[in-house]
Amino acid sequence: MIEVTNLHKGFNGEKILKGITTTFDRGKTNLIIGTSGSGKTVFLKCLLGLFTPEQGSICYDGSVYSELNEEEQRNLREQMGMVFQGSALFDSMTVEENVMFPLMMFTKQKREEMLERVHEVLDRVHLENAEKKLPSEISGGMQKRVAIARAIVTRPKYLFCDEPNSGLDPRTAIVIDNLIKEITEENNITTVINTHDMNSVMEIGEKIVFLKNGNLEWEGDKTQIFKTDNKAVTDFVYSSNLFKKVRDAQLKGL
Repeated sequence: MIEVTNLHKGFNGEKILKGITTTFDRGKTNLIIGTSGSGKTVFLKCLLGLFTPEQGSICYDGSVYSELNEEEQRNLREQMGMVFQGSALFDSMTVEENVMFPLMMFTKQKREEMLERVHEVLDRVHLENAEKKLPSEISGGMQKRVAIARAIVTRPKYLFCDEPNSGLDPRTAIVIDNLIKEITEENNITTVINTHDMNSVMEIGEKIVFLKNGNLEWEGDKTQIFKTDNKAVTDFVYSSNLFKKVRDAQLKGL
């Protein structure tokens, strides 16, 4: 579990996060949503330890990050896996080498042990026959699965995903959503996903945090978000005709 208390962060005198308090549960897919400029990316980077908040605290399973010494903070960060928006794979490395990279950086395992783990996670994301290919030789959806495999290869306690469906077609996006959810449940990971994709909210939104202008405007789950009377949330959710139809259908079923 990650517990966030009264988190403030700003740059050059401009406040970006304005006292956010929330929790992200272990074994669930926790989503951060909001319009551009709402503070989603800054919030995610604070959770990753990349930004230091001016006020407030972030507690990881009982350990308050700001109270840890440098070595303890480094050890905690090694328990975090990250799926980047553009996958961020190394172009000159094969799929196998990309996934092995964190093991080479953060462990002292023998090569045989690393390869065994790499093949294990590649099997889990259904890329059994792609290990010798370069990123340019596989599809965008396959690249995203490689990024997920790399993020979980070190068996992290915390998994962070920044717009994991960016650039994917709707069908592939659903596959990625479900894969992240399955891995979260199987490994009892605390997963936090920064997204603007309402399809992801509908598919895997077990906990949703909606930010607006640096404030936590609303939180709930994927069923509650369609019933809220919070105007900022409804404006965001029903900004397309598709979700207006979803709302109307849900209201008729109440």
